[in-house]
Amino acid sequence: MNILDKIVADKRIEVDLRKSLIPVKQLEQSVLFERNTISLADKLKNSQTGIIAEHKRRSPSKSVINQNLNVFDVAKGYEDAGVCGMSILTDGKYFGGSLDDLLTARASCNLPLLRKEFIIDEYQLLEAKAYGADVILLIAAILTREEIKQFSEFAKSLNLDVLLEVHNEEELHKSIMPSLDMLGVNNRNLKTFDVSLDTSKGLSELIPNDFVKVSESGISNMEAIKELQPYGYKGFLIGENFMKTDNAGESAKQFIKGLL
Repeated sequence: MNILDKIVADKRIEVDLRKSLIPVKQLEQSVLFERNTISLADKLKNSQTGIIAEHKRRSPSKSVINQNLNVFDVAKGYEDAGVCGMSILTDGKYFGGSLDDLLTARASCNLPLLRKEFIIDEYQLLEAKAYGADVILLIAAILTREEIKQFSEFAKSLNLDVLLEVHNEEELHKSIMPSLDMLGVNNRNLKTFDVSLDTSKGLSELIPNDFVKVSESGISNMEAIKELQPYGYKGFLIGENFMKTDNAGESAKQFIKGLL
């Protein structure tokens, strides 16, 4: 079993438990359920930098990244820095995140927020909406074409943007459909954890121009972004780079300054 299979198996148990504790009705009655969402895709289309900055405490590949930064400060810092959006890991077991992190970020900034999660059930989309997300992530590696269609269409009915993540050509071909807003290419091989920007470069011409192209993982310097922009990428998800410093917002600010 690779790490992804393990995460998904645990996630199924977790989601079943959550469904038994908090009924859908309760999620739909959340104060945030009625708010107007902010489109990350639109923000990226009109941005010179396209930075999506992440809040991530730890990961299976890097163990602890930073346990000391609180979400409230990080979200405010990112907004001040001028990022396009913020990604928030809500997986507890492997990434040390929670839905409360999403709630806290929502209370402290007006950025489009991406719920970064291993989505395997429509229920998680209702949670995302109830906790203040604007965007959801679907991972092609763990979903069938039917599930991608079902979840992305359901997300659109909730006015959530959809970022679909692929790792290779096969995943890309099964995933392309009108209910997606953004196509993300993950440069990290989930089986070996090796990272290569060639993944983004190679897949770029196979992604139709109707979708905003996002490159994820392994983007730790400005050179990487300048290298990928000619391939049509408008969004760059930066996970560990800002989080491993003492002040994520400040490091994002300096990074963006260097790009402009």
